Amino acid sequence: MAPITFEDVSKVFPDGTTAVDGLNLDVGDGEFLILVRPSGSGKSTALRMLAGLEEVSAGEVRIGERVVNDVAPKDRDIAMVFQSYALYPHMTVQRNMGFALKMAGEPKAQVADRVGAVARKLGIGDLLDRRPRQLSGGQRQRVALGRAIVRSPSAFLMDEPLSNLDAKLRVEMRAYIARLHGELRATMVYVTHDQVEAMTMGDRVAVMRDGRLEQCDVPRVLYDRPANVFVASFIGSPSMNLMHGRLARGADGVWLELGSQRIRIPDAVLDARAGLDGYLGRDVLVGVRPEDLDRAGPGDDDRTLSLPVLLTESMGSDLMVHAELDAAPVVADGDVEEELGGVDPVLSGGATTAVTARLAPDAIAVEGQRLRLTVDLERLHFFDPQTEVRIG
Repeated sequence: MAPITFEDVSKVFPDGTTAVDGLNLDVGDGEFLILVRPSGSGKSTALRMLAGLEEVSAGEVRIGERVVNDVAPKDRDIAMVFQSYALYPHMTVQRNMGFALKMAGEPKAQVADRVGAVARKLGIGDLLDRRPRQLSGGQRQRVALGRAIVRSPSAFLMDEPLSNLDAKLRVEMRAYIARLHGELRATMVYVTHDQVEAMTMGDRVAVMRDGRLEQCDVPRVLYDRPANVFVASFIGSPSMNLMHGRLARGADGVWLELGSQRIRIPDAVLDARAGLDGYLGRDVLVGVRPEDLDRAGPGDDDRTLSLPVLLTESMGSDLMVHAELDAAPVVADGDVEEELGGVDPVLSGGATTAVTARLAPDAIAVEGQRLRLTVDLERLHFFDPQTEVRIG
């Protein structure tokens, strides 16, 4: 196995489109790195440059200590798993899995041994004599994985490998690939637009936008400390509630004004967010995740919002409550809106923000009535309104 490095890598197509812009990224030896972002963000282009399927316009791509910009794909010692499986329809599973080894001149008996061992590991040992048309989608994907594994490459590259599977199979294969990485301890770079895949599978997750790297960290850090509004709006399902607010100092402390309502910011929160000092008396962008809202109890007035309920959705384990706050909304990036299915016009007017709360399944919320919700103040997120970068 080997580490992978992108050093100031860019890709500009002949029509002038910049698909990757100055990418700097290190993938550790044996690490499982996820590149995540909806289509058009440059993540697949980055993977294709790593594989040698696209030329690098600027910068260096290294596998181990070797610069591979001008190395042919077949000589890079990598294996790629595609969205479409790319299996030879006329070959059996055994021949598909062993084809690369055969072309490399490996002895027939050795090829059979390696294919058999990997097939047993993948749970497809009894399918070796079948052809792809006789397999289910999940079985075909395991064959594609097996074809990559038998080569024992320096790195595995996976481009949306589960997108053609139904929801149940995606969950199963997601867990399977994560477990497989734990067994192989191989360097893996995995591209997906599905943030659930990213957050549940990767050692680290790299979030890209318009060909640029926005943030790369362990999933928990991306969730708890998003670097900017873009990452905050993309990571998490349901997505973070984002709105315009203002920090105001009063005789009794600092208050966060959200439209016609306000909540008091405790000194402990201000002390932990030293950067907020420079924003007193100024506008800020505010984020709160749905699970950080709860039904208000006695004595919660200083951290309570009273919101009209527009819609409730019972999810079995949770009750999703959609309400409305008369604070200006933060308009999500167009790609994020597309990924989230667009903005529901019923839930977001021009001068109001749609707020989602994830409550206990037995919570009572009545459409058309106001609901008092407390805010977990220690888990508020603040961003600069001009740069959209995290404050504190």
